[in-house]
Amino acid sequence: MGQDTMKGQVALVTGAGNGIGRAIAERLAAAGAIVGVNDLTAELAHRGVATIRAQGGRAFPVVQNIARRDGATAAVAQACEYGGRLDILVNNAAWVRYQALPDVADDTVDRMLDIGFKAVIWGMQAAAERMDTSRGGAIVNVSSMVAFRSPSRTIVYSGIKSGMLGITRAAAAELGARNIRVNAVCPSAIPTEGTQRLRDPARDARRAALTPLGRLGTPQDIADAVCFLAGPQSGFVTGQALLVDGGITQSDL
Repeated sequence: MGQDTMKGQVALVTGAGNGIGRAIAERLAAAGAIVGVNDLTAELAHRGVATIRAQGGRAFPVVQNIARRDGATAAVAQACEYGGRLDILVNNAAWVRYQALPDVADDTVDRMLDIGFKAVIWGMQAAAERMDTSRGGAIVNVSSMVAFRSPSRTIVYSGIKSGMLGITRAAAAELGARNIRVNAVCPSAIPTEGTQRLRDPARDARRAALTPLGRLGTPQDIADAVCFLAGPQSGFVTGQALLVDGGITQSDL
């Protein structure tokens, strides 16, 4: 997708202060979109905006807690106020803990659900009210390959990411009449600065060896897929889950 494919469009990316979210924000900006960089931490949101502007793109910070319904509504309103419209919403924010079943606690489940599940509903609800049906809109939810193939110690995470695909399909069915497309991307394990504490070099090497394309994915790989689903080249695509995993989901593990 080339430069200015999304010129004039306004996008909001949640959890865009670092990692995959930041790569998505930068990719949308490179395609010409005006991007709202959402993060709960003001420093990260402003840093992401500064990077995009330094690259010649247009962006603005959106410091809101999208895990709360009022925060998600405020984030969408802020994007509309800054850009005059909203065309693209990317629900990327997540909080992840991998735990064995006996160790799963109430607060872990609640926080993961608030950020990774409820926030998707609140974001889509607010965005659908603001998107212009004459122009249409695109919503992309960042799920995971664990929605298809779940390893141990991911009970809560796998449940949430699987549920996100149900949300995506139902929203696509409901919002299609309003010219709003809803799709999901499902990355495999992607090394980012935010996941370093969870990473194991030996496990990563094993994953790369088992991946048909012979490597782990990058945040840019996911950003490219999101940009495709949010852009005009996927104008007749909705309700879909795009695996961006180098083929590992189909390999013999």
